[in-house]
Amino acid sequence: MLQTREISIPNDHYDKHATLYFDTDQKPKAYILYFHGGGLLFGTRTDLPMLHLESLTASGYCIAAYDYPLAPAAKLEMILADVCSSVSHYIGNPAIYLEDGAELPYFLWGRSAGAYLCLLAGARGAFDRKPAGILSYYGYGFLCDGWFMTPSNYYCSLPAVGESALDAIPGGFCADGDLGTHYSVYVYARQTGKWADLIYDGRQKFFYLDYTLRTCSELPCPIFCAHSTGDTDVPYSEFLELCNKYHAQRFVASHSMHDFDRDEKNPVTRRLLESTLKFLDLKLERIQANTKI
Repeated sequence: MLQTREISIPNDHYDKHATLYFDTDQKPKAYILYFHGGGLLFGTRTDLPMLHLESLTASGYCIAAYDYPLAPAAKLEMILADVCSSVSHYIGNPAIYLEDGAELPYFLWGRSAGAYLCLLAGARGAFDRKPAGILSYYGYGFLCDGWFMTPSNYYCSLPAVGESALDAIPGGFCADGDLGTHYSVYVYARQTGKWADLIYDGRQKFFYLDYTLRTCSELPCPIFCAHSTGDTDVPYSEFLELCNKYHAQRFVASHSMHDFDRDEKNPVTRRLLESTLKFLDLKLERIQANTKI
């Protein structure tokens, strides 16, 4: 049976939590550390569809879904540091995550901006134990030029959102970006081409050096990348560049939606989860095989 538990994580800037998901009928075999999407401007850690939660936990995978501070109050340096601290919290506190305190292997999993953070954390994070793999659902590494610093054709087709949308956001650091208040800021960012300006303070040169994957020749673990051919937010070319650069296992959906897996009734979502589980199981088998050698 699927169960949840909320934990508090020490943080100097905001009230930080993680939600743990697990199946009491299954013996845990690995943890998946999850980071939500939302362009770093909106979203919440509790956005995973029930189908995803039930499919993964029923197969013995526990999930920890983490908060992280949102832009524009928080910038990339703080956001990435927070994500890395979440990974380190899991590695350093096994008794908080499992009753028996077992040190299980872990995977990083993100959707959209969360996948970007997982990839960046994998590339830059000096963790005591490296992840067994990274799941990137429609993620990116800002590898292709143009798409993230220019107005989006798709978002420009929507009703125009003005800069006043920024005034609707509560002041201070927050990790829960409600659609009613925060999503309009993302639309504004994509309509105006000011997305990078809202998530990063500094010279463009250092954005490319420090917060893209352009200078990262390899990742510390295998990756699984899923994307739709008609993605409205992240171009398919970005997916291809990411896969080619890191020899990723690919899952391609013939779809025109960015977060295509939110449709739990679509057969492609079930196929995605089946492919995800095959990737996870294979990586675990290899870890276990190497441990026996």
